[in-house]
Amino acid sequence: MARRTAGHPLRRVRQGDRAGGDALTGVPLAEDEADGLTADLVAMVDGFASAGPRHWRALTARRRRERWLAGLITGVRGQHVPVAANSALARLASYAEDGGPLDARTAAVELLNIIRPATAVAWFVAYAGHALDHWPATGTALRTGDEDFTTAFVHEVRRFYPFAPFLGGRATRDLTFQGEPVPRGTLVLLDVYGQNHHPALWPEPYAFRPERFLGREPGALDLIPQGGGDPRTGHRCPGEKMTVALLGTLVQRLARLDYYVPPQDLSIDVSRIPARVASGFRIVVP
Repeated sequence: MARRTAGHPLRRVRQGDRAGGDALTGVPLAEDEADGLTADLVAMVDGFASAGPRHWRALTARRRRERWLAGLITGVRGQHVPVAANSALARLASYAEDGGPLDARTAAVELLNIIRPATAVAWFVAYAGHALDHWPATGTALRTGDEDFTTAFVHEVRRFYPFAPFLGGRATRDLTFQGEPVPRGTLVLLDVYGQNHHPALWPEPYAFRPERFLGREPGALDLIPQGGGDPRTGHRCPGEKMTVALLGTLVQRLARLDYYVPPQDLSIDVSRIPARVASGFRIVVP
């Protein structure tokens, strides 16, 4: 996306009225730290389910930021780092378990688990820009602030575009799935892209139609861009609702921007995890 954005995720994760105000992490960030932190957060997301250089960059970035956040946790506990009382940083620094506070590294991991997913939403914002460029009529209702259409648009972006085209795992025991034996240790792939484009679930699956979600709440096992089932018991992202709320605010802002899309490569490789618009979807804001 263009350099003009809604702000750095550590400074302010703004969800607006749709999600009940501003969520502050409480993490202090100097201006000269922003670029390095942004690069590390992007590397962590871009290394999701990957191997080779992207994986090692993500691992290095994650370790570096866990150490940094652990230092901040320790500073808050020692009253050397000022922090807002209700921020995520303050709450994790003071959180007690089994009679004592979490060790600094565990608290840092949990804090990073709040910050990193907010960065991942940037991929969906790029998809939304791609959709608005290809289907500009969908921007009209977004610009008016139509909440029902905005939520429907967000669901359709998450269905249509493949952040994770597929997910892999190994069977932990011998089992049978729909009559097929799956021996223990077998590598199993979940075809997320195929599920989200299955014609039995989605009429005209390769048409971008937000209206398919108007008046319809997606089922737990049909729309699965962030996993399926119940997040309390199954493999579904517990931050999905926050993703939908944050993305809804951002797509409305994007639709209201006065910008143009310069010539670029707008192809999307569905064999890459996470899939991305080849150019990153660049826009120019006059």
